[in-house]
Amino acid sequence: MYNRPASGGRVLLEGAQGALLDIDHGTYPFVTSSTTTAGGAASGAGIGPTLIDEVIGVVKAYITRVGEGPLPTELPEAEAERLRQLGGEFGATTGRPRRPGWFDGSVARYAAGVNGLTGLAVTKLDVLDTFETIRLSTGYELDGAPTASFPDSVADLARVRPVYERWPGWNADTTGCRTFGDLPDSARRYLARIEEVCAAPIRFVGVGAARRETIALSAGAAA
Repeated sequence: MYNRPASGGRVLLEGAQGALLDIDHGTYPFVTSSTTTAGGAASGAGIGPTLIDEVIGVVKAYITRVGEGPLPTELPEAEAERLRQLGGEFGATTGRPRRPGWFDGSVARYAAGVNGLTGLAVTKLDVLDTFETIRLSTGYELDGAPTASFPDSVADLARVRPVYERWPGWNADTTGCRTFGDLPDSARRYLARIEEVCAAPIRFVGVGAARRETIALSAGAAA
């Protein structure tokens, strides 16, 4: 989002595809042919990067990938199919099934860094409403040793093992929630942990596909 000095108005730019599909900073060769990170807003729209004052990263309350490429937190097929059906995780154009996994904090932190995120929009929280236990990956181990940074090569990413935290599910329908305080305690704690792991404040939470099912937060989930 940036200010346009001539008119005094504000312009919202919407990106497409995920950070790991970026041709420069993604998991090459499993990438697209363009810049999908926030830096593409300046070159693609023809505006100066200093005019951009907010960068909101859109993430799901879990993770998905379409097609080939490493996905360290990928679910076993039975669990994957359950989440796929609940979340409608099929390609919008091709109908191809997406590969679901638990929330990957390493990917999210990396995306926050290469995009310079000022906030997060966490969508599809409601898809996890019926899970008894939810796992959240806070980091990786590579060759049995913890690794603090996101792997430099796709070959290393394919060999990592995620380090998980287990969180109790909330077993409640969140689609009617309209404020952060309306969410079950377990859901609020899960979101606060995502915020901590990503080192970026949560600005929006999605509990459904409708516009009214987006919860706006002024200070982040952990506040």
